[in-house]
Amino acid sequence: MSLRPFHLAFPVNDLEAAKAFYRDLLGCSIGRESDRWVDFDFFAHQITAHLCDEPTAVSTACVDREQVPTRHFGMILDWADWHRLRDRLAENQVEFLIEPQIRWPGKISEQMTMFLTDPAGNALEFKSFKDDALIFALQG
Repeated sequence: MSLRPFHLAFPVNDLEAAKAFYRDLLGCSIGRESDRWVDFDFFAHQITAHLCDEPTAVSTACVDREQVPTRHFGMILDWADWHRLRDRLAENQVEFLIEPQIRWPGKISEQMTMFLTDPAGNALEFKSFKDDALIFALQG
């Protein structure tokens, strides 16, 4: 099966702030847009920010001793790209929701991870595995 792009729509409360975050900070190009929504090329996947006046609640669950937002999205990057993004975010003084770290060190599921929020409070996770063959490996 060939990998196809996914689509994700999510709420934002300011389209210009969303553009500044996704386009200018993360490097996502803009596709179609209107006065109520904008499409971004999110690492070859289509995400759409929809203007929404209602705030979204953020709940968390404990994962490896961290309070991880239960609703989040992101990308599994290759090792070098993850480190480049971490450095760019740090250079831009982005406040991390969960600081860049190694999760489950020494285990088969060992990965680099970091969480941040966009200006509307949507949580994003960026992670990386040294070996992509282990992405779906059982915890060990």
